[in-house]
Amino acid sequence: MSEQLRTRGRNSPTLRIQASGAEFAYREFGPHAGVPLVVLTHLGANLDSWDPRIVDGLAEDRRVIAVGYRGVGDSTGRIRESIEDMAEDMVAVIHALGYDRVDVFGLSMGGMVAQAIASRVPELIDRLILAGSGPAGGPGLTEMTRFTISTSLRAVLTFRDPKALLFFTRTSAGKKAAGEYLARLKERTAARDKPVTPRVYRAQLAAVHRWGLQQPADLSQFTGPVLIVHGDSDHMVPPANATELTRQLPNASVLVFPDSGHGVAFQNQRAFVDAARDFLRR
Repeated sequence: MSEQLRTRGRNSPTLRIQASGAEFAYREFGPHAGVPLVVLTHLGANLDSWDPRIVDGLAEDRRVIAVGYRGVGDSTGRIRESIEDMAEDMVAVIHALGYDRVDVFGLSMGGMVAQAIASRVPELIDRLILAGSGPAGGPGLTEMTRFTISTSLRAVLTFRDPKALLFFTRTSAGKKAAGEYLARLKERTAARDKPVTPRVYRAQLAAVHRWGLQQPADLSQFTGPVLIVHGDSDHMVPPANATELTRQLPNASVLVFPDSGHGVAFQNQRAFVDAARDFLRR
């Protein structure tokens, strides 16, 4: 990757757009070419939580648009408390940006939001990538709250970053990948997004818990290509969710990375970007 590409993630300005009664912060990367790719981040994340190597790599030959959720970071409004409401916001933002057809990459909770978009407005999405995500009512999703809180407390008590324990395996390869990922997140030093507040974290955990309690959504109306990416050692969203997603989505393929946790895309950022670009290429 060239140095010009490498600096996109850490230098891109934060833009804002009015939609659905709020002002949403977003960032754009890459050339105005091809179908734009909207990327939706994970629980407890702001725009600075995106791995710069992932957004830079995906933006090598297309426009990538990272959108902040309502009430998170520099986005205004009251934080949404359901996946469906977050999806409604993202549909409004995409239309406000002037698009009627996009690709979507949803990471963890972002993948749940992407599914809600696909089930309600299937014509809006052309191709869909879901990484470390699960369907409504998916196996083990209601345990995410307990696991997230207990693991975060353990990280604080042992003076470690919670993301290292939540997203990565504890093997030597996983620990190395965690350290490199945390270092990459510090590359952007100016105009950073506002930190995620405890209130946001609680609301999003509750939204994911409710998603885990729901009946499965009807995803059969979305017939576009889907790439499902999962780690074989994901303790936040068990790998069985990848299997369940393939059952519900008629045109899905699965890529499972070995020795990988919930942050499967971060832990395998080079291989993930290669696979995602191959999948998105028309």
